[in-house]
Order: sequence, then C-alpha cells, then structure tokens
Amino acid sequence: MEVTNKSIEDILFEQKKITTENRSLVKLESVNTGKTPEDIIREHNFVSNDDLVAAKGEMIGVHFYNPNLKPIPSDVLSLIPEPVARRYVLIPFELGKDDVLSVAMSDPLDLQVVEFIERKSEKRIRTFISTPALINQAIVDQYSQSLTTTVTAAVQETEPVEAKEVLKDLDKVEEVIKEAPVAKIVATLVEYAIKGRASDIHIEPLEEKTRVRYRIDGILQERVVLPTKVHEALISRIKILSNLKIDEKRIPQDGRFSFKVGDQAVDLRISTLPTVHGEKVVMRLLPKAGSAPTLGDLGLRGMGLKIFEENITRPNGIVLITGPTGSGKTTTLFGALSKINSSKVNIVTLEDPVEYQIPGVNQVQINPVAGLTFASGLRSFLRQDPNIIMVGEIRDSETAGLAIQAALTGHLVFSTLHTNSSAGALPRLMDMGAETFLLASSMNAIVAQRVVRKICSDCKEAVEPTDLIVQNIKAVLGSLANEATQKRLSAEEAKDMEEVTGTKKFKLYKGKGCDKCNDSGYKGRIGVFEVLNITEKVGKSILERAPSSEIEKTAISDGMISMKQDGYLKALEGLTTIEEVIRVAQDA
Repeated sequence: MEVTNKSIEDILFEQKKITTENRSLVKLESVNTGKTPEDIIREHNFVSNDDLVAAKGEMIGVHFYNPNLKPIPSDVLSLIPEPVARRYVLIPFELGKDDVLSVAMSDPLDLQVVEFIERKSEKRIRTFISTPALINQAIVDQYSQSLTTTVTAAVQETEPVEAKEVLKDLDKVEEVIKEAPVAKIVATLVEYAIKGRASDIHIEPLEEKTRVRYRIDGILQERVVLPTKVHEALISRIKILSNLKIDEKRIPQDGRFSFKVGDQAVDLRISTLPTVHGEKVVMRLLPKAGSAPTLGDLGLRGMGLKIFEENITRPNGIVLITGPTGSGKTTTLFGALSKINSSKVNIVTLEDPVEYQIPGVNQVQINPVAGLTFASGLRSFLRQDPNIIMVGEIRDSETAGLAIQAALTGHLVFSTLHTNSSAGALPRLMDMGAETFLLASSMNAIVAQRVVRKICSDCKEAVEPTDLIVQNIKAVLGSLANEATQKRLSAEEAKDMEEVTGTKKFKLYKGKGCDKCNDSGYKGRIGVFEVLNITEKVGKSILERAPSSEIEKTAISDGMISMKQDGYLKALEGLTTIEEVIRVAQDA
C-alpha cells in the first residue's frame, strides 16, 4: 500500500464512514482549534476506533490487521517474547514463505522499535497497523495458549552440561535441578495442560528431539518439541517431584505429585517407561477440587438412567461398568458412589490407583508388593462391616468369586471389567470360573460405555445429512421402533426418533472450528452408554451359557438401547457427530 496525500477525514468520507457535514466540521474545527483531525473525529465519536486506525493506516500506507481473527502459530509467537510484545504494543501473527515476519503494531512508524524487533527475531519485518486494545487482547489470548514462548526461553538458558552434571553428581541433583530453568519447563508444561483441559501429558524421547503431546478430549495433540539436551534433566525433575529413584532407568516406575495454578489444584499420576531413546513419562491429571459429576452430566438419560439408579440403590448385588482403558469407567463409578454416599452406609473401595477422593468413603490403594491385591483386600473388606464395596477391577477368578460371594451375602458390589460390550462381560466372568447360577442371581446390571467429543458450542452449526448418512441412521435406529425400547427413550430422544422414522427432515450438527476449540470443532466430552438390566429373560440366557450375541439380542428385545444407538440419538440432539460415535462405538 502506498502513502497517500489524502487527509484522514477525506479517506473516511470516501469509505462512506462519515457524512459531508462531518467532514466539513472536522476541517473547520481543525483550523480554528489547532487540533488534529484524528483527535476531533475521536472526540465526536464519528467512527469506531478500528475504522479510524484503519483509515490512518491507509493514509500512511500500512494495512490494518485484527490479530484476534485467528489463532497465531506458536512458532511465530516465539520469535518475539511476550514481555517485548507488551512493552511495545505489538504482536507477530504470520511468517511468510519469503521469511518475512508480519507484525501488527499500534505505531508502525516507530522505526527504532521496528529495527529492534528485526534484531530480536532475526527476520525482516512487514508492519501492519492495529489498535492497542486489539493488540493487548491478542497478547493475553494468544501467548497464554502458546507453550513455545516460555519453554523456548527456558531451553535457551539451559546449557547441555546441566544434564550431564545432574547425572554425574547424584548427591546434588535436587539442588541443581531446582535452580535450573528445567523446573520452569515442567511447571509450564503442567500449567498449559490444566488450562487446556488435558487429561494426560506424554513426554516422549525420539532420536533427535523430545516430543510433548497432550491428550485433549481423548485425542493426542502435539504441542511442543524440545531439544534432546534437556530430556534427562526434565525427567529427573519430574522424578524428584514424584519421589522416584533418579538413577533407576532400567525399569518402569510409578509416582505422583500435586500442582496448583491459581485456585485450581490437581494431582498428577506419573508413570515412567524405559524406551530405546530414553525414558518416556506420562502424567495423568486428576483434579482435586470440584463436585462429583452427576450421572446426567455424564450422558446417562432416559430409561437407561432410571434402571442404573434403581440398581445402584438396591441393598445387594453386583453392578459392573465395562469398556476399554480411558472410556470413563472410573468417572461413572465416582458419580454413582457420590450419589449413594451418606452417613448411614459404610462404603469401602479398593483401587489401583486412587484417582478420585470422595469425602466420607474409605478408599484403599492396592499394593501388590506388600501383598495387598484386589483379592486379598476384598477378603479383608468383608470383616469391615461394609454396606457397599467398590473393587477397581475384576482381573482374575479369585476376585470374581469373592465379588459374587459378597453380593450373595448382602453387599452391594461395584466393579469394572475390560470388555467391549455389556453382554460380553457375562461370558468373560464364566471364563474366569464363575458359576452361571451364581451369576444369574447376583448380577444387577452391566453398563458398557465410551466417551465421545462434544461439538463446540461456540462454533456449532446445522448441516444437511447426505442420503447415505440418512440410510445409515435409519438402519441403526430402526430397532428402536419396537414398543419395549420406545418406553426407554427420554422426551428429547423420542422427539429425535420421531424425526428419523417420520417424513420430517432432520438435521445433524458439526463445529466449524474456532479459537475456543483450537479449530477442532469439538470441546468437552460426553459418554455413550448401554445399560443391560439382568431381567428374567437375560438370567435364563446366562443359565443356558448363551454366547454374548444371544444375550445382547435378548436384552434388546427387552428394550435395551445399544451404545451405538445411544450415540446416534446424541448426534441427532446436536451433542456430538455421527463420525465421533462411529470412531468409538463401531465395534461395540
């Protein structure tokens, strides 16, 4: 853009931002008072500040840019440190193919600042004009979402010898690492995870770098890459915080530590694993504060919720939650125990590890080295006068047998099992040696679940489904037409089902992608469930040692909604997408 001889009021008039009368008033008042046309326009509020700055940019030959329009890549932000951006009211937003850095500035004519940031970034600079308010807002939003700036600054302060010193002098290791910038790197990585709603942090050594990935809403996302020179010091710092052996690298280790950012406190469960290129660390974030999620919040609804609540309030029996690792089984158990927890019942839990702490519940961490296993702990629990027992997982025939005996002797037992479907839990227990007649009489309900990502509410939009998707939805939900299953639908689900089976066109939804959801279109997660109630018919199938497929057919004829159907109904409600449901529940 070239510099123009036009005045700012003439440019605004040509842009139809001000009237002829306004332009004349500005010119006259400028002559009479000596004030600049820009100040006069601002005093009279003839145009917005953005329009005024854009016109000023045209006058001096610089384009206007709003740095809040889209996320700025972290590698671009790292070229100019946040303190420099704040001091000079500027922000980098794009690095062109010609290696020219585009920077939005409140004063692009300040050549000293332009020269300074050219030296700082080691790039040629292309200036744009913007308002101080827009730039400051972008600095707050963009730098807080970027790991790279803080981590890069800390890495630059870390010399390769520090990692070697840490390994050579084990007596001074804690003192050395506490003073090193590596402590800042660990703090920054964890702080970003908390702010970004991540459930896990993966620190992985590769051949020529260390990769840091975050699991956000169930999906792993790479966020930062570190040089290999800091990897050993980084792992040592995490080990010190977790009370692990720093010099032990040959075997996996487990530990935990707490971390606080503002009012948010989290427990981090640490797991180390020796790999070809060094030790890998996975940190799982377990929030300390916050009330227990309700079963409705988790995604249980309709008759499935009613059946589940009926079975968790019975005086005895077994309630099983099934699904693969990371499918939210522990969270569902936590929600169920919180609902029935009171001073009138004695609840004891046996977990590996204790992930959530529930006030008033006696929680025990298993310790196989000391001889405290699920089976031995469960045997001891029966002498503690419990009403409700929660066993983290049924892993072997001994635990399965003890759980069944506890249920038959008047206790309510909760546990989890790694199977793909609710019906698949029964043959699995039979394989562990459980007698069919004991299973049929002790089992209350089995819940299978997965978690799907929710559509981001900030960029959600309706889409017309293709004919292929419509056919697929009708095929999956077709069996819901039977009367037994219809009774299990909530009001919302029934309405959505009517749209599918009727002539009315239905809509699906998706997220366009915005800065709130990192352009993924998803934000948050919700569960999809199938609740298998052990009815008389299902009990008969168990006694006959029927395969899981037959048990599932029997349950569906009794009105059970399958996990995939539950997911499709949630997609029709606009909570998630069909693609998400297929991703997690295709084989369930």
